[in-house]
Parts: sequence; C-alpha cells; structure tokens
Amino acid sequence: MNVLESFNLQTWTGPFDAAGRARAIAALESGHVLFFPALAFTVRPEERALLTPELSSGRAKNISLDPSGRLKHQSGGADQNALLQAMMQRFAGAAVALVSGLFPSYAAGLERARTSYRPAEIAGRSYSPVHDDTRLHVDAFPTRPMRGRRIMRLFSNIHPGDLPRVWNVGEPFADMAGTMLPKVRTPPAIQSWINFLTHPANGLRSPYDNLMLGLHDTAKLDTDYQRATTKTEIKFPPGSTWLCYTDQVMHAALSGQFVLEQTFHLGIEAMAEPQRAPIRVLEKMTGRTLA
Repeated sequence: MNVLESFNLQTWTGPFDAAGRARAIAALESGHVLFFPALAFTVRPEERALLTPELSSGRAKNISLDPSGRLKHQSGGADQNALLQAMMQRFAGAAVALVSGLFPSYAAGLERARTSYRPAEIAGRSYSPVHDDTRLHVDAFPTRPMRGRRIMRLFSNIHPGDLPRVWNVGEPFADMAGTMLPKVRTPPAIQSWINFLTHPANGLRSPYDNLMLGLHDTAKLDTDYQRATTKTEIKFPPGSTWLCYTDQVMHAALSGQFVLEQTFHLGIEAMAEPQRAPIRVLEKMTGRTLA
C-alpha cells in the first residue's frame, strides 16, 4: 500500500510551484503522508543542549508550547526554558510558513494550535492501551472537541545522530471506520452537556467528537485488529519532515527520539474536497448529521 507522497523540498518558505501544490493537497486530503526527506529543521549550536530527555518533567509525553508562548511540562531552569521556548517558536514559524505556502487556500482558515517537543525515546515506555501511541489510531481527544474541524500535524526529526522516527501507517480511514463503527459505544447525549457545564472552556462535544473518540479507543483496545490489520512501516530519518491529517491517517509511533511537532486545526470548508473529511465519511456511513 502506497501511503507516502515524497517532495524534494529544501526550504520552508517556498516559493512552491503550482504543480507541486496541487499534488500536495490532493495527497494530503486523500489520506497520504507527505514526506520531505531533505527538509531539515536546523538546531543551532546553542540549542544542542536541549537534545536531552532530562528536559521533560515526566508529567506528560511531550513538552508543549501554547500559541500564547506558555511552556508546559519542561524541567529546565530559566535560561534553558527561554532557549527552548525560542527554538519551539522558531519551529512553529517555519511550520506555518510551509503549510501556508504549500496550501494557500488553507491559509485564511488555518489555526496554529499547540507546538510540541518530544525528547524521550518512545520504545520501552509503558502506558495503558488507550494511551499507548504505539498502537494504530486516529487522533481524537476527550478534552478538545473539534466538531468536524480537521487535525493536521507536521513533524520534524531533529535527532543529532542517525536514529529514525519509526511509524506504522494503517488502512484507509473509511475501511477502519467500517470495521470499528459497529463496536463503538458512544455516551448518551446528556453526557456532552454535563461535560460542557463542568468544563465550559472546552466547548460542547458533538456526536462527531464522541464517534471519533470511540473509534480512537476501540481501535487501540482491539488487540486482534492491531495484530491483523494492514500496516506499513515508515522510517523518517534525522533531517526529514513529514505532514498528514492525523484525524484521518491511522498511525502509530513505534520508536524514535527528539522530534518537533506542530498541530494545526482547519475547518472543512477550506478543503479542496470536503467530502474526504472524516465527518463527511462518518455522516455518510451513519446517515445523520454529526455536528
């Protein structure tokens, strides 16, 4: 199964030719992973001290930077935190430039969300099955209702040696959903209102959010599915960058260390082919409006 679409880009800012942009948006919205093998995010000499797992507080999988500039889950001192914040902000700026340049039709509706730094090795960590990202899944979050909006993520391997980031990519979204939907148990509608009244800042969960979280959890917990489903292993070497819709691409991170990641949110009205969005696929399957 061909899940990668490769592009020979060496600059984050373009200009990008029209043919390349058309190929990129078609591949992205079709559920492929866009791979940029020669697009490196350069770690400056003074930033090399940040390439240590000791930088993480251990309270979460990743160090995160809010769009407001607030760091979370880091353990460094003031000087080290300032250096880390500057590096992550610089990466976020490069990611925004790349995505806006490759997909100019997205630019107006593109929301920059959280920036993450993942300094710890994935392999060997122990989590409960539903939190284990080495299992194939699509992204969905209990505290972050999307109501049909897309989740796009861009990753860059900044490992100083030769250690790749290793993923598995699974079957197409519609195939997975066709298998998993009959097994998904969604909460009663009143539960979304209870959650909203308890945590109003998170917004109201839609039926779409409940279905997507159900697909995420059900797939991760189904050991037979995880073992038997079609999967493709991909190795992303240091100095490479990749991009996909993680709410559509079944993915699992198996191993690797020192990766930067930028999350974007996008309304489906900005897509070239909105019918490919997970909400439209699920609405067709269920025969009802989900958001």
